[in-house]
Amino acid sequence: MKASSPVRQNRNRAARRILLFTGIAVSVFAVWMAVLWLLPPNCSDLKIRNPRSTAMMRYREAQYLKKTGRRLWRSQTWISFSKLSPKLIEAVVIAEDDNFFRHSGFDLEGMKDAFEKDLHSGRIVSGGSTITQQLAKNLYLNPARNPVRKIREAVIAVKLNRRLSKRRILELYLNVIEWGRGIYGAEAAARHYYGKSCSDLTAEEAVRLASVLPNPLVFAPEDDRYYRMRKKRNIVAQLMVRRKTMTREEYDALVSELSSAGRL
Repeated sequence: MKASSPVRQNRNRAARRILLFTGIAVSVFAVWMAVLWLLPPNCSDLKIRNPRSTAMMRYREAQYLKKTGRRLWRSQTWISFSKLSPKLIEAVVIAEDDNFFRHSGFDLEGMKDAFEKDLHSGRIVSGGSTITQQLAKNLYLNPARNPVRKIREAVIAVKLNRRLSKRRILELYLNVIEWGRGIYGAEAAARHYYGKSCSDLTAEEAVRLASVLPNPLVFAPEDDRYYRMRKKRNIVAQLMVRRKTMTREEYDALVSELSSAGRL
């Protein structure tokens, strides 16, 4: 076999170096872009700034426009933490993240329980997201359920927990969370469903509003047809009675309504 010429050997070595350099450059660029994507946004301004819109709002509006060809009307009225109903705060924390004041942004035990439920059912039925994670998703991400998005959600949640007080996280969450199609925040929800300000909600109304989270496009506060909702409302109400934010009389009245709609 005729040996390769020195010129051809030099060309082959040069080609290999170019391919190696290109591969390294592409890899470095991919890693850098991944790091930039995973890095949490700067959350410091949220200490004093109330976001005018969120990634979730924009996602829903784009989704609605694509489906109907029309713009989705947005209902949102921002209120300070002091004007939020203490009953609603208690009900939402119980319903969505009862360890909220004890964890650092995400709850490993809650995620473990959610994972076990998903394994048992054979599909994703429970996200195990904390209030802080839900806030991260609403502010910066989309609702797609995939491992990469969940990792970024957890990273952002930890940063939110470090930069903001628990009170501020709750204030942000209860002002931007989705409570129906185009309805965002507790004040808009209270006025839409009950015709009153959030600060005037009764314990039963607070339980009903809290129970539909995080699926307000599927469930409605006054709809007791679904066993899952009746059970959730009963559990939240029981804990509120135990914690003195709902009277026994209010609880009995709610249970009577739930029982008339079906088994508990």
